[in-house]
Amino acid sequence: MPLLSDTIGGLHFAAIDFESAGAARGETDQPVQIGIAACPRLEDEPELWTSYIAVEKPVLWSASQVHGITTEMLADAPSFPSLWPEIRSRLGQAVVVGHNPATERKFLRRFPGHGFGPWLDTLALGRMCVPGLADYSLSSLCGALGLTCSVEALLPARRWHDALYDALASLLIVRFLVKELNLSGQPLDVLGKAVRT
Repeated sequence: MPLLSDTIGGLHFAAIDFESAGAARGETDQPVQIGIAACPRLEDEPELWTSYIAVEKPVLWSASQVHGITTEMLADAPSFPSLWPEIRSRLGQAVVVGHNPATERKFLRRFPGHGFGPWLDTLALGRMCVPGLADYSLSSLCGALGLTCSVEALLPARRWHDALYDALASLLIVRFLVKELNLSGQPLDVLGKAVRT
């Protein structure tokens, strides 16, 4: 597990995003898609992986309007537990990156004792390093940093609210800010409140 005292330039980073089925009040939400974009070192080419995830209840219309995933699209998708070995291999020993990753952390808690982390929140990182934006959504932050074209170039057939597209965007934000602010030789804890254990 990476330590807060480890040098940023020597760390493995893996950004994760989930899209969900949505849930009525009092019901448990479930993931419908996972995307992971990882780099053994930040300057390396991102390794990209994504999968749809089988659901036990139908995808809500309101959720489908956001990400475009329908219940029918998940008919042959693997179960969430069956994806565990792939998830573990991609997130293990990495600084795990997410944009306001409460949902990601919640879904991963279904695998007790996974021990992933520390976590780097690109929402908090954006607020710390790019003050004054009207909003800090993933698309707005990428737009402000001039990264949208880079995400599109690597994933031309995808869009915002696709789990892999959003995960890649988060990873590219970290890469850009580390390079621009010359943080590669600094310890991870220089990122302060953006890092959670």
